This record gives sequence, structure tokens and C-alpha cells, in this order.
Amino acid sequence: MEGKGFTEEQEALVVKSWAVMKKNSAELGLQFFLKVFEIAPSAQKLFSFLKDSDIPLEKNPKLKTHAMSVFVMTCESAVQLRKAGKVTVRDSTLKRLGGVHFKSGVADEHYEVVKFALLEIIKEAVPEMWSPEMKSAWGEAYDQLVAAIKLEMKPSA
Repeated sequence: MEGKGFTEEQEALVVKSWAVMKKNSAELGLQFFLKVFEIAPSAQKLFSFLKDSDIPLEKNPKLKTHAMSVFVMTCESAVQLRKAGKVTVRDSTLKRLGGVHFKSGVADEHYEVVKFALLEIIKEAVPEMWSPEMKSAWGEAYDQLVAAIKLEMKPSA
């Protein structure tokens, strides 16, 4: 996926906000996933490690680890988008993500819920920086990452 349409101004907004959020990425990642599950409780069924767990979501160590890695990967991908000219997640990772998302039955509406939750968490994390332009910048970066993952959403060979 080409990083077209991602301007220097958008890049600056993403970089500036990620610099603030990065140090708190574990907590923000967890809040991000809790927000997804608040909006779409059925999304929990998509995660094998949550299926038979009695641990409250906010205390689940597997969810915490997963949430942080997804949040960091999403944000780091956004920061690199313009410089690299494309989504910078390794091809092997994109293939794995595409395969897992395909196998789990992730649909377009799931990506929309995740996008909404991501934007809400960023807005809450950097309220003094938040603007329509920042929302648009993060939205564009997220859309390009999702497009790259969707290209790989097929049965694994």
C-alpha cells in the first residue's frame, strides 16, 4: 500500500501525538481494546485467548500483551507512513495478520469499530492536541494499514 495522500502536516500531527502517547502505550493499548469490547462485546469471541477465560478483561495478561503490541504496531506504522511511502509492517507480519484476521472471521465492520475506538483513545490521550486535522491524519494512517492487512486476508497456504 502506497503512503499516498498522507501529507507532511498529517505526518507531523501523528508523530507529535505518538511521542506523547508512546510512554503510556501499555495502558493506552489496553484502554483501546476495552473500548472495542465496550462498543462491540461480541468481538471478544474473535480472540481465542479470551474464549474460556474467567479473568476480567482489564486484568487479563494475554489481552494486555496483545493490546499493547497492536497499539504500538498501529502507531509506529502511522509514524513511518510518509517517510517510507507505504505501510512499514514487515511482509511476513502482514501475511500472518491477514491470515489470522481471515481465519477469525474479521469483517469490514470490525475494522470500523477498531478505527472508532483508536481515534477515541488518541483523543482522550492527547486532548490538548486533538483537532479535526489530527483525527483525519490518524484515520488515514489506520485506513492504509487496514488496506495492507486486507490484501493478505486469505486462507494461509
